[in-house]
Amino acid sequence: MAKRVIILGGSSGIGEATAKRFAGEGWQVLIASPDLGKCMEVMNKLEGNNHVVYSLDIRDDKQVEGLHQIVKAQFGSFDVLINSIGISQHLALIESDFSLWDSSLQIMLYGSVKACRALVPLINSGGRIIHITSIHSQRVAKGSSAYGMAKAAIAQLTRSLAIELAPRNILANAIAPGFIETPMSVKEDGKNELDSDWFKDNYIKGDHLPLKRAGKPEEVAGVAWFLAGPDATYITGSVITIDGGLTITF
Repeated sequence: MAKRVIILGGSSGIGEATAKRFAGEGWQVLIASPDLGKCMEVMNKLEGNNHVVYSLDIRDDKQVEGLHQIVKAQFGSFDVLINSIGISQHLALIESDFSLWDSSLQIMLYGSVKACRALVPLINSGGRIIHITSIHSQRVAKGSSAYGMAKAAIAQLTRSLAIELAPRNILANAIAPGFIETPMSVKEDGKNELDSDWFKDNYIKGDHLPLKRAGKPEEVAGVAWFLAGPDATYITGSVITIDGGLTITF
């Protein structure tokens, strides 16, 4: 029987690349995100059969319960949960509308907690939980306070899960990407920050990014595949940084 992975936020970017990697390795994949159409588009690109899609607004408790039910019905149990849910909003900490500012925490932080509470009971002994966080969990950019706070809290959630689930031999780890070429690189003004003079001058010409390029989603997916595999059986509660060396520089 094929192993089974659930990928939250699997309809684009890192989540999509991860779905393709696991399907290519022969796994059965469930993709969940708010955009069912995009989920279907990704599913149709996957190798293999019997993949599943689910429309999920992680803030909706009924939809979270529905995810539990469809996983139970379609899979019975599963092996790996990958949480790649993310939103990027540029909002001032003090002056912004609080409900907009809070949406990052409602989706990324509390959504992660809700997903774990709903799905962890169905994970097989020896399973894995992998959260996609960000280098923003330790660094600060103007207007990204809610995003950074949510990602920092997810890192701590990962450590808590590692402790609580160790008796079931379930390993919990996180991946903290830096600049990755995904749709989230395109900001509200429609411009891709990776093509901007700011990025090129600061990170490439200014030597703050040693590898002098953004990462690819497949490079993050590869680390997720490693963490899910037989060579990562003694890693839990860790955060692995994938940033081309950005956070080691001044």
